[in-house]
Amino acid sequence: MDNGALHTQNRAERSPALRKAGEFRSYRRRWFILSVACLLNCSNSMQWLTFAPVADLTAEGLHVSLDQVNWLSLVYMVVAIPLSLISTWMLDTLGLRLTLILGSWLNMVGSVMRVVGVLSFVPGWALFPVVMAGQTLGAVAQPLVIFSPTKLAALWFPDNQRATANMIASMSNPLGLLFANILSPLIISKTSNLFILLLTYAIPAIVVCFLATVGIRESVPPTPPSAGAETSSSEPFFQGIKLLMKNKAYLILLVCFGSGIAIFTCFFTLLEQILCIKGYTNDFAGVCGALFIVFGVIGAAFLGLFVDKTKKFTEATKINICLTSLACTAFAVVTQMRDQKALIGVVCALFGLFGFSIYPVSMELSVECSYPVGEATSAGLIFISGQIQSIIYTEILQALTKKLADSPGSMCAAGGDDNLSWKVPVLVMAGLCCASACCFVIFFHTDYRRLRAEADAAADASRTETEQMLRREADDYMDT
Repeated sequence: MDNGALHTQNRAERSPALRKAGEFRSYRRRWFILSVACLLNCSNSMQWLTFAPVADLTAEGLHVSLDQVNWLSLVYMVVAIPLSLISTWMLDTLGLRLTLILGSWLNMVGSVMRVVGVLSFVPGWALFPVVMAGQTLGAVAQPLVIFSPTKLAALWFPDNQRATANMIASMSNPLGLLFANILSPLIISKTSNLFILLLTYAIPAIVVCFLATVGIRESVPPTPPSAGAETSSSEPFFQGIKLLMKNKAYLILLVCFGSGIAIFTCFFTLLEQILCIKGYTNDFAGVCGALFIVFGVIGAAFLGLFVDKTKKFTEATKINICLTSLACTAFAVVTQMRDQKALIGVVCALFGLFGFSIYPVSMELSVECSYPVGEATSAGLIFISGQIQSIIYTEILQALTKKLADSPGSMCAAGGDDNLSWKVPVLVMAGLCCASACCFVIFFHTDYRRLRAEADAAADASRTETEQMLRREADDYMDT
């Protein structure tokens, strides 16, 4: 039996005693595991969007079309849909350790395969298939990696650190997107060499694979950090899914936040193509993506700390999702203007500040409204929803583009045949964002089930201690 499963079994056997005694403990090693999860998330997301910021030049280097280059990103969504349920089952059943190690190896092998795919001895017709195979392995690793923050926070961190830990691990994923948006245009502009680009991304994948394999020794701590951690994954996997499908609040979150994930995926996948037609360079598109992520991480840090102290998950999410829809609408308008770099940069920063910051809070909210279903299951189904909607949205937005006969000032490297108008697609994207925001604000209401269970456990422990104290005092009185 896996160490994680064994610890879970032992914990379940002694949890009533722990509840009564209040014997909860945090371990310093949780920060190492959190660091490994962050590095792994960052590395995997860098591989995901390696090519999107330099889509036109990648198309030239691999001798394919822009649509085929987009599939180097879309493959992550396609693969994640069938594998996400398996990944959530692994996290909730086989444990955090095995899942993270397997994810790190798939991520590393995929990154190395991408490097091999652009070596000089590979024939031209095989360049794209080999690189796509590497991307596919990274895509297989993604659900194993991206579902881990919520589970890690629940198992290893006390209740007053959970949202912050989830925020740190979750925001490492957009940090990887930030590095991809900065490094890909920078490396390509300096070297025009895909080999150097892909080798740069392979090095951290190799390092984090070593750290995960050697450094993560167990899935759960010997003693849980909170009452909620004691009953983590208390519902069987398939029974948990049935409960989620009957949970109205969770289903609303599933659809609305999944739509938000899809919109952000479209933003990163198509940003360079949206901007280049208006005369903006790949470097500027990278800066816009970087602003989106940097301000998103800053917003997530403040929002995570705020929610850890106030526990106002729903209020924080509703306010931010409304502001996000406004920022998305502004993005749709300003990206149709030429020579407005400052304005576009500000809008992208606000889009990230309001939009990305709610990701970790929404993951915590999914656990709160679905407890006692396993954390990986509740967060994983939302991710699956996001991936399905990402594919649909991306295909719809690309289908709504219109070829331009003349595009003066265009910076799209692929030439006139691929100069496309993105006016209608970005307006549709803004409409989808506003619709999901309205649906969430109007219909989403929930009780915080995990917090209530922990409060009940604390009250039981306090009542038991009081009864034991009174019993001891009565015994002492009888003795005298």
